[in-house]
Amino acid sequence: MAKCQRNRVFETVVVDRGGGCGRGDSFRRMILNTMRCGGPRSHRHGAKQWAAEKPTKQRDPKQRLECGPEKEKEKEKKKKRNGGSEKLSELLRLSDVEAEAAEEAKVRRKVEALEELKGVVKKLQMEGDDDVFKGAVEVRRVAKENPEARSNLALMGAIPPLVSLLDSENVESQVASLYALLNLGIGNDANKSAIVKAGSVHKMLKLIESPNGPPNPALAESIVANFLGLSALDSNKPIVGSSGAIPFLVKTLKDVDKTSSSQAKQDSLRALFNLSISPLNVPLILDTDLVLFLFSRLGDMEISERILSILGNIVSTSEGRKGVSIVPDVLPILIDVLNWTDSPGCQEKASYILMIMAHKSYGDRQAMIEAGVASPLLELTLLGSTLAQKRASRILDRLRVDKGKQVSESFGGCMGANVSAPICGSSSKSADPNLELVECLEEEEGMMSEERKAVKQLVQQSLQNNMRRMVKRANLPQDFVPSDHLIKSLSSSSTSKSLPL
Repeated sequence: MAKCQRNRVFETVVVDRGGGCGRGDSFRRMILNTMRCGGPRSHRHGAKQWAAEKPTKQRDPKQRLECGPEKEKEKEKKKKRNGGSEKLSELLRLSDVEAEAAEEAKVRRKVEALEELKGVVKKLQMEGDDDVFKGAVEVRRVAKENPEARSNLALMGAIPPLVSLLDSENVESQVASLYALLNLGIGNDANKSAIVKAGSVHKMLKLIESPNGPPNPALAESIVANFLGLSALDSNKPIVGSSGAIPFLVKTLKDVDKTSSSQAKQDSLRALFNLSISPLNVPLILDTDLVLFLFSRLGDMEISERILSILGNIVSTSEGRKGVSIVPDVLPILIDVLNWTDSPGCQEKASYILMIMAHKSYGDRQAMIEAGVASPLLELTLLGSTLAQKRASRILDRLRVDKGKQVSESFGGCMGANVSAPICGSSSKSADPNLELVECLEEEEGMMSEERKAVKQLVQQSLQNNMRRMVKRANLPQDFVPSDHLIKSLSSSSTSKSLPL
C-alpha cells in the first residue's frame, strides 16, 4: 500500500512538472506534510479507511502525546515531579550533612571535656599547695552537676590526691577537698566506696578531734555532709559507724555548744538514720544518749517522723528493744504521739514501734494497757491510713489474746470447782445451774484482784473517751454520750466475750 502510494506521488509530481508555479508550491507543501505527519493527506485518508476496516487497537498514550499541546503539559508535569524529587534528595543530603556535623561537634566536645579533666587532675598531682587547691576547686565545680565527669575524674585518679589534701594545715584546702569528695560521690556508689577505701573517714575524724578546740563550723558541716553521703551506701554503713562517727554526729545534733548550723543538724539526723539501718551500728548508738534525746524531741513536728524512723530501726533488734524499753515513760510518749499527731507518717511509724514491742514482750503489753493504748488504737483503726489501721489491728489482736487467756483461766478455775464440788452456792440451789453461775460470777467479782480491777477501769475509761471523741468529731450534742452505767455494762460484756480492748 505504501509502495503504491509512493508511485502515485511520483506520478503526481511528474504530471505537475508540466504545470505552473502553483503546482510546484502544492508539491512542496505535500512534501512538508509528508515529513511532518507521515504522509500526504490522501495517504492519511487511505490509512483511516484501512484502520476502519481492521479491528480497533488502543494506541499507547505516549504515541498520542507525541504531537500537540498535551505533550508540553506532560513535559511540565515531569519537570515538577523531577523538581520535587530533587528537593527531597537535597533535603536528605542536608539532613545527613547536619547529622554528621552534630556528631562531629559532639565528639569534639567530649574530647575537649576530657582534655579539661586531664588538666584538672594534673593540677591535683602537682607539688604546689596552690595548684592542688585550685585543682580541688575545679573538681568541685566540674563534678557538681555532671555525672559523667564524676566517673571520668575517678578513673583518672582524682580521689587519692583529694584525700591526701585532708592532711593539709590550710582550712580552706581541707574544705575544698571535702566538698570535692562530696560532689564526686553524688549518685555514684563506686566513687563512694573508693573514697572510703582511700582512708578518708579516719582523716575526717582526725580533723574534728583536733586538740585546738572545736573544729571550724564550715569544716564540721562539710564533714557531716560527707558522712551523710558515704553512709547511704550499705557496704559503707558498718565502716562509718565503727570509725567513731556516731558520737560526733550525736554531738552535732544535740548542739550543746551552739556552734552547729541548721543544715549540719539536719544532715546529722539523716546520717544517723542511714547508720541505724545496719544492725551492727545499733549497739554503738545505744552507747550514746541518742535515744533519750530523740524521745525528748518527739514534739517537734519538723523532725518527729525522722526520729520515729530511727527508733523503728533500733527496736528491730533485741538489744535495741531493751534499750528503748528502759527509757522512762517510753510507752506513754509513743501512745501520746498517736493522740496529738495527724501526720500519717508519724502514726504509721509510732504504731510500728508499738507493734514490735507488743509482739516481743508480755511486760510491754501490760504496760501499754495500763498506759491507755486501747482508745488511740481503736480510733486509729477507724480514721488512720491503711498501713496504720493494719498495725493497730495487729496490736489489738495481740492484746485480745492476752485478755482471752486471763478470762479463760479465771472462768476455767470457777467451772472446775463447780464440777468437782459445789463450792459456789448452797446445796438447795444446786439444781439451777444458771443461778450457780451467777453466784459464781458475783463471788469472782468480789474476789477480783487489784490488777484486774485496774484493767477493767482502764477499759471503761477508754470506751468513754472514745465515745466522747467520736461525738465531738461528728458535731453531735453531748447527750449522745452514753451514761457511765451503760459504759460499765459494755466493758463487762466486752471483757466476758474477750473483745479487743
